[in-house]
Amino acid sequence: MTILSVSDVAVRYGRLTAVRGVSFTVNEGDIIFITGPNGAGKSSLMRSIAGVTPLSAGTVSFGGQDITGKAPEDVARLGFSMVPEGRDVFGSLTIEENLMVGVGMRGAKSNVSNELESVYATFPILKERRHNQAGLLSGGQQQMLVIGRALMTNPKLIAIDEPSLGLAPNVIDLVYERLVALRSQLALTLLIVEQSSTRAMMVGGRMMLMRGGEVVLDGDARELGKSDALQAAYFGYEEH
Repeated sequence: MTILSVSDVAVRYGRLTAVRGVSFTVNEGDIIFITGPNGAGKSSLMRSIAGVTPLSAGTVSFGGQDITGKAPEDVARLGFSMVPEGRDVFGSLTIEENLMVGVGMRGAKSNVSNELESVYATFPILKERRHNQAGLLSGGQQQMLVIGRALMTNPKLIAIDEPSLGLAPNVIDLVYERLVALRSQLALTLLIVEQSSTRAMMVGGRMMLMRGGEVVLDGDARELGKSDALQAAYFGYEEH
């Protein structure tokens, strides 16, 4: 069943067009990677879907509801939770206080204590340090925290912008291991922006490659990884 539908979306910043007529659908339980070089429009596309950046054209529906032009908090209450690039934690708050921020972005407020324990079970280091200030965590631990905060919104879909950014390879492996497990356990849909296509090929699922604000390649991540078309599309040269 379709959970997200993006139709002919465009995003402009003044005279600059960041996203050009992008359309795609996402089914419940899918894992979708949006990859491409710097400046391809990946983050602009994700932010526009979440309501953070206004659309210049097109429509977006989530869970059968038109969310075009809705405020980010209203989109979040429908079950669309975005984890922005840069691990935006509240550094002066404790880990547990950061997690509880996610509760305010959800509809129903029931089962909060059980879900908090579920987050701690997924990321035990957060429970161990739950009374510490979030700003004292390492980059990898902060990434776990923002994913945990997203989980506390009781999401149907989590959209994550550059989860690998600035992290050591072994930490990236751990973050993705947890994400894949959460997808299976909670029937989550995952929409992930990554500059490199390598992680998409390792994890599997669907990959859309953007360049110049457009989707230039779309298909099974592992199959695309075996083809010359991926490199040609990424770097923008013609296949011969």
